[in-house]
Amino acid sequence: MIRINLLPHREEKRRAKRQQFYGLCCLILILGGLIVFLGYTIIDGTITAQQEKNDFLKREILALDKQIDQIKRLREQTQALLSRKQIIESLQRDRSRAVHLLSELVKQMPEGIYIRSVKQTDAKVSVNGFAQSSARVSALMRNIEASPWLERPQLIEVKASTVDRRRVNEFNLDFYMKSAAAPAPPPQRGTRR
Repeated sequence: MIRINLLPHREEKRRAKRQQFYGLCCLILILGGLIVFLGYTIIDGTITAQQEKNDFLKREILALDKQIDQIKRLREQTQALLSRKQIIESLQRDRSRAVHLLSELVKQMPEGIYIRSVKQTDAKVSVNGFAQSSARVSALMRNIEASPWLERPQLIEVKASTVDRRRVNEFNLDFYMKSAAAPAPPPQRGTRR
C-alpha cells in the first residue's frame, strides 16, 4: 500500500523556516545587545580609568604647584638674604672710609682754609668752606690729587664773600675717594711630595 501524506508539507516547511528565522532574529538581537553591552562596559571602564588618571594628575599638579610656590618663596628669601649680605659686606668694607676721609682731609688741608660742611655720597665727597686766598684752594686741590686715598678734585665754585668783616673766598669742591684695594692673597707654599 502506498502511503500518501496529505499534510500540507509546504506549510510545515514554511512554518519551520519562519520559526528558524524568528529564532535567528532573537539570537541576533540577543547577540547584538550583548555586544552593545560589552562595548558600553569596556568604553565606560576605559573612561573611568582615564578619569582616575586625570584626577591623579590634577592632584599631583596641585602638589607640584605648591612646591613651585615654595621654591619661588625660597628663591626670593635667598635673594633678599644675598642682597643683605652684599650690603653688610659693603658696609664692612667701607666702614673705615669715613675715618680715612677725615684723616686725609686733616693731612691735606693747607693753612688758611676752613671747612664749613663735608658731604659724602658713595665715593663722591663735596666740601664747602672758606679760604683766605684762591691760591690756598689750588694748594688743597694739588694735595688731594697727591693723596693715596683721594682723587679727581673738581672746583665747582669760588666766590668772594665777607665773614666777620674779613674778605674771604667761599668755595665748593668735589673729589672722590679711591676704592679700597682688595687684600692680597696669602703667598702659596710649594707642595712637598
